[in-house]
Amino acid sequence: MTATALPSFDLTGRTALVTGASSGFGAHWSKLLAAAGARVVITARRTERLEALKAEIVAAGGSAHAVALDVADEAAVVAAYDEAERHFGTVDTIIANAGTASDNSSSDMPADEFDAIIGTNLRGVFLTVREGARRLIAAGSAETGRGRVVIVSSITAKKIYPGTAAYSSSKAAVAHMARVFAREWARKGINVNTILPGYFETEMTGDLFTTPAGEHLVKSFPRRRLGPKTDMDVPLLFFASDLSQHVTGSELVIDDGQSL
Repeated sequence: MTATALPSFDLTGRTALVTGASSGFGAHWSKLLAAAGARVVITARRTERLEALKAEIVAAGGSAHAVALDVADEAAVVAAYDEAERHFGTVDTIIANAGTASDNSSSDMPADEFDAIIGTNLRGVFLTVREGARRLIAAGSAETGRGRVVIVSSITAKKIYPGTAAYSSSKAAVAHMARVFAREWARKGINVNTILPGYFETEMTGDLFTTPAGEHLVKSFPRRRLGPKTDMDVPLLFFASDLSQHVTGSELVIDDGQSL
């Protein structure tokens, strides 16, 4: 029997830009991508956290560069890519992860809070991905086929959870936008895929799962449990790697059945 080589998630030679890297999945994925060999540009508004994350990645033998970024600010997005290119060259792997939410119900949500959520979760993804795609196309991605975009949506894009009107609407919108991107750039060497996480314990969910409401939510899940952030590792590495060269416009729900 001839031995078959196992698939490799080696990202050596790739440059990844991660938005929302100061906490939660963004910080976790930044370390994961660096450990897989990518040069990682970590971006967020909280720069002191980025510097600590950069130090952690470098201490582990990885390559990282921290850039302050408000994804809703078009000029800041352009400047972030300029900075990334000065340090690591063209960004070929874009992880559009930055997001924000609210605890307010629909009837109690001020319009400016709604605008802020849409600004980060929808406008921010558009600006981040559009700028990265422009540069990839200019750098010849149609010939290399190395463009990778991963957009983070949510199971709230598909299932109704009270109190998430702005957040879930923005996540449904980015999931659809990702499919449009994938179709537009299918011949430009850029693959665009979407991950829809379920509920995990992150900074965004805060202390939710220690409250009676959070405990009730967990009990409503088919398996009545929460998974670790590492449940997302293999899907992210797959979408970022050469193994996904024939995968674009796809959506992957990772929620341990929560949305069933």
